[in-house]
Formats: sequence, C-alpha cells, structure tokens
Amino acid sequence: MRPRHLAGDDDELADRVADALADAGWSTWTTARSTLLHLSPRGLAGAEWVRGSHDFLLGDLQVAWHVSARQHPSSAVMEWTACFTTGTPPEAIADFLLAIEARTDPAVNYDGRERVLDALCAQGWARDIDIPDTRAWDPGMSAGFAWAELPELVRDGDPRPGLSGWQAWAEPVIGDPYQWTAVFSASAPHDLVAAFATSLASPAPVWRRNPPESAAGRLSTTPAT
Repeated sequence: MRPRHLAGDDDELADRVADALADAGWSTWTTARSTLLHLSPRGLAGAEWVRGSHDFLLGDLQVAWHVSARQHPSSAVMEWTACFTTGTPPEAIADFLLAIEARTDPAVNYDGRERVLDALCAQGWARDIDIPDTRAWDPGMSAGFAWAELPELVRDGDPRPGLSGWQAWAEPVIGDPYQWTAVFSASAPHDLVAAFATSLASPAPVWRRNPPESAAGRLSTTPAT
C-alpha cells in the first residue's frame, strides 16, 4: 500500500516499533508510570511508549511515542526530544530510531535544515512556493513537513522559550482532523530528522490490514508477491 505517509499504523504502532528495536538489540523495561521504555544499546537514546499515560496532545491526537537523546549514558539531561502520535507510520519511527543508534553522538547536530528538505524532495515532495526554505509538501498536498515554532510542552536541552523545530503531519482532507502528527525539538539533529523524512516519503509500499478511512481514495494497493 502506498503512499506510506497516509497508510496509518494498522493499530499496531507499539508492537511494530518495539519489534524493530528488539531486533536491533534495544533493552526494554516498565517504568514507575507503567510505560514501556526502550533503551538503545549505547544508552544514548530512549523511546518510551506513553500512550494513555498523560494528556499531551499534538493536533488533537494523543502522543504515543516519546523519544529522547543524551550526550552520555549517565546523564539525566535530555539534549532533545521527539514525539509521535497515533497513526504515524511505524516504519518511519523505527527507521528514525535505528538512525539514532547508528550515530555515536546522537545529541550533536552537524547539518543544516536543508538536509531535511533535500531528503523529502529526493522522494518526490516539493518545497512550499511561499516559504521554500522551511516547508515541503507531498505531491497530493495531504501531508507536510515544516520548520516552525514548537508547542510549549515539547522539551529541549535549550531552555529558551519560543524555539522552532521540525513538525510533520498528515491531513488527507483539508479541514478534517489530522491523521497523525510528529514534532522534533529545536536541538534534534537535522540528519536524524532527515532519516525520518526519507522513510516517511519513501515510495516503497507497506503492508496494512486496516488502512485509515480518512485516506480513502488516496491510497493505492500493490498485489502481494
């Protein structure tokens, strides 16, 4: 099924991401809040399944995965965070998390914002006509990726207010509720956000049993081989 960014999560967002992390050697335990925390092998990144544990909403959707990275395994300070709501394609979240673990220093930013926009355009997305340096759209104008001011509840190692960061969303029908949303705090490395963007915009089909009704008419199926 394609496009991936409208294919939803098949109501298996927790399991599909968790399975990918387990295969990559991430450890898992239950926190005091009864959430599941997955820790990367180097101990520099964590991915927590938080759905139902708090009231943090993005685009009126419940946050499901909360990701954070630090400079040292013993550090309690999160350098940056990312949040993904229900409905986000699990393949994109998993690829993002595996890209974090592939970096020996996932808290350090080496690239500029162009890295993200270039990644999207390489997969067929297009820069916004009015603000080409900070926003891109999918070919059907049903999903976007933008550098914009972040919601107040998004935490970052930089304590200054009013920071901007990457935000992504799917809105298959203009004016209807969002299908999913994702945010990356201001200090999130652009190359890692680009890994999410590349996977999200990939033309490769994904397997789904229950495609989202909100994307009806915008999804195409590919026969199984």
